[in-house]
Amino acid sequence: MTFAIEDVMTARPRVLALGEPTHGEDVLLEVRNELFRRLVERDGFRTIAIESDCLMGLVADDYVTAGKVSLDEAMERGFSHEFGRSAANRELLRWLRAYNDGRPAAEQVHFAGFDGPLEISHAASPRQALTELHAYLAARVDATLLPCTAETLDRLLGADDRWANPATMMDPSQSIGRTPEARDLRLLADDLAALLDSQAPDLRDDDRARLHARTATGLLRYHYWLADTSPGRLPWLLSVRASVMAANLLALAGTGPVMAFAHNSHLQRVRSSMRLGDIPLQWWSAGAIVEAQLGAGYAYLAMALGTIHHRGVGTPPPDTIEGLLYARPDDRFLVDPGTLGRPVPRVSPWFGYAPLDPAHLPSIDGIVFVKDSGGA
Repeated sequence: MTFAIEDVMTARPRVLALGEPTHGEDVLLEVRNELFRRLVERDGFRTIAIESDCLMGLVADDYVTAGKVSLDEAMERGFSHEFGRSAANRELLRWLRAYNDGRPAAEQVHFAGFDGPLEISHAASPRQALTELHAYLAARVDATLLPCTAETLDRLLGADDRWANPATMMDPSQSIGRTPEARDLRLLADDLAALLDSQAPDLRDDDRARLHARTATGLLRYHYWLADTSPGRLPWLLSVRASVMAANLLALAGTGPVMAFAHNSHLQRVRSSMRLGDIPLQWWSAGAIVEAQLGAGYAYLAMALGTIHHRGVGTPPPDTIEGLLYARPDDRFLVDPGTLGRPVPRVSPWFGYAPLDPAHLPSIDGIVFVKDSGGA
């Protein structure tokens, strides 16, 4: 497979997004790994950020930059969404560690998660983000400036399982996101984040503290809307998650060019949509939010997949995007969307796979096509 940024764009973007049409197919991650290696070696990229818990990602980055943890530990504690089970993700971390070995810190390549500490079933307790932010500030600023003590945070947080209760996703009454304690925590998180910003001249270059600040405020906002009972609850939850993702990508882009990897719905320029039962939902993805800030500094490549036989997704109809590409002789290649004419939509027999929408073609910079998942 040949690939170069100049194949689909004229300038190096600050964020190059690569979207996948489904999760769990390692062949897509293998292609991602190959593209990222080329971006590092030929185009100076320094970070790969994937759709995984941003705090857990710090563990994986500790492995690839300094070997502070073992590879097994990085796989176990460095990924969310069960992505640590992927052989391709393991190979990615192994390559990053080998690339960084012997290089000075300024030349090393980093791994990051850019999702919040969120699973489809629940949201995590804000404890880790809040307590680490508080500890960081307590060690560096005048104690009289701190809005609370560590003991106050601990009391307000209570038991973590109250926050991570999976029943809250479908039942707002189970959420503690609008209790008096949670409201107090939102105010304290905001003050701690503001204190971090106000001390920036003395606290330069501490990206992890800023990550903890963003995560604490974002998580508490997410929990607040988990407790909502209005029709705006689900759109708010989707929007808060997208905003958290976007803020993390923008922060990473400030340190050098970033390759972002996630589902197409999180990276596309057009509005994302889904149905939950009979409820249609729409929201602006993280990619759309990032592009609103970066303009031409954001580029989006969409992955398309021909077959996933073990999921019942067979040969695509010839007049669809995937069918037109499937008819070509190569198994993996990059193509200009403008060369595909007017294909018709493909309908997937499996809910976990989202074919590319022909209406989205004008908003895509390039399509990375993979003929077959090869899964089992």
